[in-house]
Amino acid sequence: MTAGHTEQSIVIDAPYEEVWRQTNDVAAWPELFSEYAKAEILQTAENSVTFRLSMHPDENGTVWSWVSERTLDPETGTVRARRVETGPFEFMDIVWTYRKVEGGVEMRWVQDFAMKPQAPVDTETMTARISTNSSLQLALIRRRVEERARLAA
Repeated sequence: MTAGHTEQSIVIDAPYEEVWRQTNDVAAWPELFSEYAKAEILQTAENSVTFRLSMHPDENGTVWSWVSERTLDPETGTVRARRVETGPFEFMDIVWTYRKVEGGVEMRWVQDFAMKPQAPVDTETMTARISTNSSLQLALIRRRVEERARLAA
């Protein structure tokens, strides 16, 4: 099994606390990401949340949905996420890191995963898809977080 790996980051020109709050408000992800139609919170604990994400229907009308959990470590500015219901993935783990930099907050996504043998696409194809989509979503998130931060200021 070959593992896929992507790593992407973006600098968001907004206060650290605002970037952290907005990007970790899973219930509001459908207004932050363009790919999610619905985010349903299933369980919360002190620094973790288990939730179901549903995407908009694909070109065949299929709605992809899965359960993930996120564990937040505000002290280190790190969030670890993993799919609980893996669907076509053998596994999917994501680490989000946040750090103050000149010009705002750098938010970095590191995704490690592998596709199941019977998945509709192989790991190499999914790596390319995730890389392309992550760039689009990060740019959209930056724009939306910066707009909201300006309105709140």
